[in-house]
Amino acid sequence: MQSEVKTDDEVRQNKSIYRRFLKRPMDFVLSLMAIIVLSPVLIMIAILVRLKLGSPVLFKQKRPGLNEKLFTMYKFRTMTDGKNEKGELLPDSVRLTKFGRMLRSTSLDELPELFNILKGNMSIVGPRPLLIQYLDLYNEHQKRRHKVRPGLSGHAQVNGRNAISWEDKFNLDVDYVNNVSFIGDWKIIFLTVKKVFIKEGISSDTSVTMEPFRGSKADS
Repeated sequence: MQSEVKTDDEVRQNKSIYRRFLKRPMDFVLSLMAIIVLSPVLIMIAILVRLKLGSPVLFKQKRPGLNEKLFTMYKFRTMTDGKNEKGELLPDSVRLTKFGRMLRSTSLDELPELFNILKGNMSIVGPRPLLIQYLDLYNEHQKRRHKVRPGLSGHAQVNGRNAISWEDKFNLDVDYVNNVSFIGDWKIIFLTVKKVFIKEGISSDTSVTMEPFRGSKADS
């Protein structure tokens, strides 16, 4: 019984060491390597976005990161700026072009986030950075998703992505926060590659991306 407790303590210690000292250097090295290797792809997509959707090429938006600190997240633009007669933006389903759908279905629109990872705003693996207006809607359990850097991919993304409910997504995010590990991160990385190839969970059943989060009925 004593050996089992010692083993559990060692596991927790190893997770803590990885989270505090190794995860960020790994993110830096992997994102830098990815940017170098994928630079021709990044340049080609940027050119196509400019030709098909216009300027700006990058979509920039403030998102909450570690400890809810705001940062500017980068993505390739996937929508037009189409507006109605009142000057209001048209629905996402109208502004999202065929080319934009392709970028989203292949997750190529997410590639500029590699620069966020390089800068330290994000991690390779972690809860996805969501909208600022959701901050006031989270319950105490859901707020724990901000105890780690947001990720390019995460536990929720390889377990349903936009096809699961917000509550399920947040529960998976918090589960990740409570169990950050080297093996767990690499498992999510490999599963992410698989999900991208089979294009699973890109949209919810009722929206082109994901319905807005409007708050949970009760604390989890």
